[in-house]
Amino acid sequence: METTTKIIIIDDDADTRSLYADAFRAVNFSVREGKDGLDGLKMVNEDIPNIIVTGIIMPRMDGFGLVTELQKNTATAHIPVIFISHLGREVDEKHAKELGVKAFLLRDMTSPSDMIRRVNEILTFKEYVLALDPFGFDAAKFAQDFKLNPDFVCPEEKPGGRVVLKLRKHDGDNKHFDAEITCA
Repeated sequence: METTTKIIIIDDDADTRSLYADAFRAVNFSVREGKDGLDGLKMVNEDIPNIIVTGIIMPRMDGFGLVTELQKNTATAHIPVIFISHLGREVDEKHAKELGVKAFLLRDMTSPSDMIRRVNEILTFKEYVLALDPFGFDAAKFAQDFKLNPDFVCPEEKPGGRVVLKLRKHDGDNKHFDAEITCA
């Protein structure tokens, strides 16, 4: 049974919504549209999408508020979000990154085909986060070589966090990954 990719496009600009919604419908996405964050949040809670594309500045609830609300619910915290910005402000891009938004795109620089390509990249991207066990085989050597706390506790900048190994799968290759040591 073939499943349809579900996307919600949220923006208070009807032309922007329609532009991207029509493009996604043309490639067989199931598309729902909302005019602000509250509409989008209601839609997400009715039927969880595979991905959300949203504007930032909107009435009632902006894109940042939407992402914050999504992250409060374990059923919606995993949904990838793309911001489409009319202004492209650096402060907005920084805040989006801090919230875990998957992409920050400029509306006037992102064609519908570019948006489709970016959404497909995000949906097919595979990333894994692995806990590091201080009692594992080479754990002590690993901690020493990478100058990590031997108990894999994060530095003071992220109190209470644990050091983890984040792996990103190479396209089409099931045995090669990019790795990053980070805090979770």
